[in-house]
Amino acid sequence: MAGRTTRMSVTFSRPFSLVDVEGIQPAGTYRIQTVDVTLDSLSFLAYRRVSTTIELPAVGTAGSKRQVITIDPLELEAALKRDSAGNAQDARKDAEQVI
Repeated sequence: MAGRTTRMSVTFSRPFSLVDVEGIQPAGTYRIQTVDVTLDSLSFLAYRRVSTTIELPAVGTAGSKRQVITIDPLELEAALKRDSAGNAQDARKDAEQVI
């Protein structure tokens, strides 16, 4: 099966958590990788998602070691929306304090 790999970075401005990731993760930029494979039985090009992973700093080790955890892409999207909503609330609070 042919496939494609998509890599992107996401930035959390607040600490966040995901069900498949133990503990609260600090704010920062994280690398995300998504692997899709083609569906060969169709008459047109289509893909099926096989995995989505997030790269986290390894806990308790010095240096540049990282750990890669498989996550639910919908949960990642929800966490990013919560982070964004929190930033919007902070901006409103800051604006109210200025007035």
